[in-house]
Amino acid sequence: MKIYKPEGQLIATEENKKILSGACSLREAFYNGTLLEGRVLRCDGEHNLHVDLGCMRGIIPRNEGALGIENGSVRDIALISRVNKPVSFIITGFDSLDSGETIAVLSRKAVQQSCSFDYISSLAPGDVIPATVAHMEGFGVFCDIGAGINALMPIDSISVSRIPHPSARFRAGQNIFAAVKSVDSEGRITLSHKELLGTWEENAAALTVGETVPGIVRSVEKYGIFVELSPNLAGLAEFSQGVEVGSHAAVYIKSIIPSKMKIKLTVVDSFEADYPIPPMKYFINSGHIDRWLYSPEESEKIIESVF
Repeated sequence: MKIYKPEGQLIATEENKKILSGACSLREAFYNGTLLEGRVLRCDGEHNLHVDLGCMRGIIPRNEGALGIENGSVRDIALISRVNKPVSFIITGFDSLDSGETIAVLSRKAVQQSCSFDYISSLAPGDVIPATVAHMEGFGVFCDIGAGINALMPIDSISVSRIPHPSARFRAGQNIFAAVKSVDSEGRITLSHKELLGTWEENAAALTVGETVPGIVRSVEKYGIFVELSPNLAGLAEFSQGVEVGSHAAVYIKSIIPSKMKIKLTVVDSFEADYPIPPMKYFINSGHIDRWLYSPEESEKIIESVF
């Protein structure tokens, strides 16, 4: 199975830069059907994409800009939003303008068609794949899973620890891993992420009773304060005045109880801070998952994902 990478992962490679460096190598890429990437300089009034090829200008005609543009199933915003970003394409020919300028005619749609047929159509629930965060909404995040083809990751599938918005976990353009959650009758893919971030035991193993560690306040209730210790692990602290949702905190670990999946905490301090999102720690980043059990074996409560 040929794997097509999300857009942006090819543009800085030495091979890609070498091909874009000269007209002769571009013509060779045309004859060989080589997949290339370049940055979109602008989208003109007819929604053709103008691409920087280094030694010459490339144009992706509107109908070649993305799968679904021609039949209206994909809106033109999918083209407009690519300005100043990398796109994948093959060269379908060359043309000479009245000004004497030679341009390369490109197709992004052809790459997406090949990606859909050769790669995405063979994906099955449980497959772990690379992806790139493309766009975030309150209900989830759209991820590029190959050649600019997007799949939705619902917000409740991002992590076990609940978050108010995907931007609390990701940033646009971030390279991540995801698990295929489902494939519908039309081939559209839904993604999940939490299964790759470790079980309760795997996350709790990094903690020790008696130490004080950082966390993020995710919920404040009358009976206590839920503090995220890692994306897949939260603990409960006693209620304390002045602690607000979204605050960073220093918490003291009072006890760790695997049978109840509980970590009891005491909030030592809470404060506002604009820390960067830390790098994602993956316990799984390849292969296939049939079943993922989050809860410890001795726990009465079973939390699992079955693909």
